[in-house]
Amino acid sequence: MRYAQVLAVAGATVLSATASLAADLGPIIEPPIYAPPVSFSSWYLRGDIGMTNQTVGKLDNVLFPGTPNLVIHDKNFESGMLFGIGVGYQWNNWLRTDITGEYRGETGFHGFDTWGSGAGARFNNYTAKKSEWLFLANAYLDLGTWWNLTPFVGAGVGASRVTIHSFRDAGTTGNPGFPTMAYADAASRWNFAWALHAGLAYQATKNLTIELAYRYVNLGHGKSGDIIAFDGTNNVNNPMEFRNLSSHDVKLGVRWAFGGGYEDGPSYTAPVHEPPPTYVEPPSIYAPPIGPRG
Repeated sequence: MRYAQVLAVAGATVLSATASLAADLGPIIEPPIYAPPVSFSSWYLRGDIGMTNQTVGKLDNVLFPGTPNLVIHDKNFESGMLFGIGVGYQWNNWLRTDITGEYRGETGFHGFDTWGSGAGARFNNYTAKKSEWLFLANAYLDLGTWWNLTPFVGAGVGASRVTIHSFRDAGTTGNPGFPTMAYADAASRWNFAWALHAGLAYQATKNLTIELAYRYVNLGHGKSGDIIAFDGTNNVNNPMEFRNLSSHDVKLGVRWAFGGGYEDGPSYTAPVHEPPPTYVEPPSIYAPPIGPRG
């Protein structure tokens, strides 16, 4: 009977010591469930400056079909400046997209044609100025990075607003010929536009990337206002049309990434572990001596 009492006391003491030790060790901490943090690190702002080298595919006017032996010898634009801004998103380490808007500065136009034949040959000397706004949605493929240098290609679609102003037509007319002059007011038109990109990007810092790029852009068409003779004569509405405008652009751009730019995969912060608990030795179990039976 005494042995049963001893075992019961010993068991109760062990349970009490175990509960005390658990209380000293503190609550059990479950491992945290990882969720990627919400971050703006993939968004970026961009700015661009550059030079334009523009061409026109064709000059057209409602009076051209009735002009004998008309030959257009020259139709060229001067170079100009462009200034652009935009906002973009880096989807992963090879794909990014952005939306850009830019002002393409005023450029001069010079054209020259001849018409008629023999003693009745005449000429027209055209001058004008052009500017436009260009808005594009672009997508780029980054082709790998070596020593912080990333070549890329891309394409964009959007709209252009082309403005032709200060149009002048100085030439000769009649037989025998005599000098004449005509002019047109400014006019603007919206067009579908598209572009192709190629370039090289250099990541200067964690946030800052510098780009040197080439772009071919098709701007659509432009036209002047109605051309009026110097004496006010205006027998027919005949604006000069500048068809198939395009440009070969060279751009220097910068991209500023929020939060340090894109990283391949979500960032992970290791959990902070609490220091190991101090071991508390359980109290000794007392067992009364076993005496002689009686």
